[in-house]
Amino acid sequence: MQPSDVKSRLESQIDGCEFHIQGEGCNFQVIAVGEVFEGMSPVKRQQLIYGALVDEIASGALHAISIKTYTPAQWETAPENPGV
Repeated sequence: MQPSDVKSRLESQIDGCEFHIQGEGCNFQVIAVGEVFEGMSPVKRQQLIYGALVDEIASGALHAISIKTYTPAQWETAPENPGV
């Protein structure tokens, strides 16, 4: 898989989020930013992302994935944000 494949899959499953994907092969890092995460626990946020990628994980196309999720307000001060 390519980062663009992972991004396309996430965008088709989760509305209103901005995704930043890095990685190659079957190992990826996902940063997701969206209002959808407002009021969600960290576990629920992770479950939302994993749920969108369940087919790719089950098939082995995605083997290792790290996920960081932010609301837009949290993203403003996140260390991963290139605009900070």
